[in-house]
Amino acid sequence: MDWERDGLVPEDVFQRFASANMLIPSLPAPLPVQWLKQLGINDILGTVRVEEWDYIHTAIYTDEMCKSGLQGPAASLTTGVSYAIPPILKFGSKQLQERFLPDLLLGRKRICIAITEPEAGSDVAGIQTTATKTPDGKHYIVTGTKKWITNGIWSSYATMAVRTSGPGPSGLSLLLVPLLNHPGVSTRQIKVAGHLTSGTTFISLDEVKVPVENLIGEEGHGMKYIMTNFNHERLTIAIGVTRQARVALAAAFEYCLQREAFGKTLMEQPVVRHRLAKAGALLESQGAWIEQFVYQMTKLGKVEADVELGGLTALAKAQAGIVLDECARCAVLLFGGSGFTTTGRGEIAERVYRDVPGARIPGGSEDVMLDLAVRQLVKIYQGKGKELERPKGSSKL
Repeated sequence: MDWERDGLVPEDVFQRFASANMLIPSLPAPLPVQWLKQLGINDILGTVRVEEWDYIHTAIYTDEMCKSGLQGPAASLTTGVSYAIPPILKFGSKQLQERFLPDLLLGRKRICIAITEPEAGSDVAGIQTTATKTPDGKHYIVTGTKKWITNGIWSSYATMAVRTSGPGPSGLSLLLVPLLNHPGVSTRQIKVAGHLTSGTTFISLDEVKVPVENLIGEEGHGMKYIMTNFNHERLTIAIGVTRQARVALAAAFEYCLQREAFGKTLMEQPVVRHRLAKAGALLESQGAWIEQFVYQMTKLGKVEADVELGGLTALAKAQAGIVLDECARCAVLLFGGSGFTTTGRGEIAERVYRDVPGARIPGGSEDVMLDLAVRQLVKIYQGKGKELERPKGSSKL
């Protein structure tokens, strides 16, 4: 809680996590075993071999990282590893991987994912930051702005979405852009309502020179590359947010057992029990649903999971924010004045409630996620319907 008050996680915390290889678990499962073993990483904390790590382990790790009830500290440590490194692992050239992955996987350098812009959030296809090749074809010149970039203020690099050709998704590419102390790059931290320690950053890029070798994959494939990590991003957000909701409601539950009003404890008041029951039912349903997703992620291959679970994962992420809103609001109301205060017994409720927009907007805003979920389910329904159609002229039997 002290870190959140100060708005900063001490630098040595990141270094301690990196030294213990405890940033690695934030990568999508299965882990990049070949690269990890090449770097001398054979297991996580001496208990789980890297080749055995699956989404059940990922869920436990993500849940534990949010047990304080705050998203900021965990986000300050893991966001870059979780979302910015996977595109390099999946689509980067061998030369690009060899140049950057050792420092990034071992935590010697930090990285962020830089997609969002002032005028392009959930609408990724609307990105305006340009990357134009120099006449000699050796560099890209990157110009534009990125906003609300988690970890950006500390990062040496960004996995950045840029426009290398015309409008729409087909004009997008991913580029590994140097940030820290690089000519033409300026960064400043943004003050946001919640996630105070996560290093939310505004990045300005003024004719930044980037070697063409820093292109991740192929030009024009950026949108496809970005989408491949959505299931991981949205599922891990949902896991952490569900834990936040549990922390807030548990704190309120304990308080209601102790706080007296009108001659008896709050827990003895039917209206209080009713409010806790409604929030609790939502929370337990959400928790069970998340565990179902985690189990399915251990049984389905990557391609099948992207198709079958893509829309549902978006729905689960949206629902996690809705449940957090209900549980955090319930906690604030039951704490009363203490829940409206930034110190004291109700501080945790106040801080979790402040984090609610950070659950409902980043990673795909709620309304976009709800719409996407239904559109994806319609597509699956129609596809499976066609599979069941009988060929013309076939027997009715």
